[in-house]
Amino acid sequence: MDFESYISPFSWRYASLEMRALWSENSKRRFWRQAWLALAQTQVEFDLVSLEQVADIAAHVDEINLPRALEIEAQIRHDLMAELRTFAEQCPVGGGILHLGATSMDIEDTTDALRMRNALDIVLLKLRTLLLTLAQKIEEWADIPVMAFTHLQPAEPTTLGYRFASYAQDLFADWQDLARIRDSIRAKGFKGAVGTAASYAELIGANRLPEFEASLSRRMGIAFFNIATQTYPRRQDYQVISALASLGAVLYKFAFDLRFLQSPPVGELSEPFGRLQVGSSAMPFKRNPIQAEKIDSLARALAQMPAVAWNNAAHSLLERTLDDSANRRTLLPESFLITDELLQTTQKIIEGIRVNLHAIQNNMEIYGPFASTERLLMVLGKSGADRQVMHEHLREHALAAWEEVQNGQPNPLVQRLAEDPVFHPYIQPAEIITLLQAADYLGNAPERARALARLIHSEFDAQ
Repeated sequence: MDFESYISPFSWRYASLEMRALWSENSKRRFWRQAWLALAQTQVEFDLVSLEQVADIAAHVDEINLPRALEIEAQIRHDLMAELRTFAEQCPVGGGILHLGATSMDIEDTTDALRMRNALDIVLLKLRTLLLTLAQKIEEWADIPVMAFTHLQPAEPTTLGYRFASYAQDLFADWQDLARIRDSIRAKGFKGAVGTAASYAELIGANRLPEFEASLSRRMGIAFFNIATQTYPRRQDYQVISALASLGAVLYKFAFDLRFLQSPPVGELSEPFGRLQVGSSAMPFKRNPIQAEKIDSLARALAQMPAVAWNNAAHSLLERTLDDSANRRTLLPESFLITDELLQTTQKIIEGIRVNLHAIQNNMEIYGPFASTERLLMVLGKSGADRQVMHEHLREHALAAWEEVQNGQPNPLVQRLAEDPVFHPYIQPAEIITLLQAADYLGNAPERARALARLIHSEFDAQ
C-alpha cells in the first residue's frame, strides 16, 4: 500500500481479508465482466452473437487490467465504459458485441445485488458462530447470580447467563431478519436505460423478453425485479443497511454494558488483555476496554448509514438521478466492512472474556440484601401484614443501611431487619435471614436462559 496518500482504515485496519476482497475494485470488475459474459451467452440463444465470440469473451473474462482501465477513464470519465473498452481490447473476436443492448446499471446494479448477497453470507456465517459461542457461555453461566442494574443502580439479582441471553435473543432475531433479507435480494435485471427493456425488444422482439430475462437470471444466479427503472429500487439498499444497523445496535449495547462492568468499582467482567498490551501511553497501570470501545465507535458510524440509504431511495427522481452514485461507493462496502469488524471483534471478546467471580460475590454481598427486601415484602404480605406499612419500615431500614455502605461499612441490613420486632408477628428472624440471601432470588431466569441456548443450538448445530 502507498502510505503517502489517504488510505481508508477499512483497507488495512478493520474487517476481514474476505470482506475486503469482496468489495475490492478488482472484485467489482470481475462481477462486471461476468455480467457481460452472461449477457453474451444468453444472446447466443437468441442468435445475436456467435459461439466463437462468446468463447473469446470467456477466455479473457478474468484478465483485469486496472492500469489500462484507469488510463481510459482519465480520458472518457466513465469507469464502467473504461472497463468495457479494456475488456473489448482483450477480445479481438468477441469484443465488438460486448454490452449489446445494455445500459451501465444493467451491469452495475446486478453486481451490487450479488455483492450484497455474498457479503450477507459472510455476515450470517460469522453471526452464526457468535451465537453458538454465546449459547455455550449462557449454558456455562446460567446459574451464576449477579447483581442486575436499573438506572445504573443496583436492583435485584439476575444471572450472568440470563444477562447474556438478552444479547443472544436480539442477535438471533437479527440473524433471522438478515437471512430473510438475504434470500429476498434481487437485481435490476437487463432492462435498459429506463427499465422498459426497449433496446432488448428491438434486438429479439418484445414477446421474447420474459424468456430472455429468465435465462439471464439463471445464469447470474439471482432473481430480478419485475419492475425497475434505470436502477433497482434503492429501497432495497435501505432494507439491507437498516438490518445491519439493527445488528450493530445490539453489539453496541453489549460493548457498552461490558465497559461499565469492566470499570473497577464493578469489576465483574473484562475483555481479554494481552500480556504485552499497552493500556495508556501516560498511565502504565491502565487496562482500558479498547475492543469494546472500538465496537461502540464503529457502531455509531454504522447507525448513520440507513439515513444515507433512505435519502438515496427517497430522492431518486423519476427514473433515476446520479446523486446516489458517489455515496454508494462507500455506503455499501463500509456498511458491510463495519459489520464484519463488529462481529469479529465481539467474537474475540466473548471467546476470551474474563469473569471475576470474587467481584461478583462481593457485589452480591454488598447490594444483594437491598434487592431481597422485595422478596421479604412479598412474604410479609402473604402472611397478613399491611403492605404499605411494611414497605415504609423496609424503606427506612434500607436507607439507613445504605448510608453505612456508602461510608465504607459492611452492609448491616440483614441484621437490622432480623432484629426489628415489627416483623416478628408475621415472620421469624431466622426466616428473615434466609429470605435476604439474594443469590436464589432468581425466578426462572436460569431455565429461560438455557432454553434460548437450546434453541440456538437446534437452529445451527445441524447446519
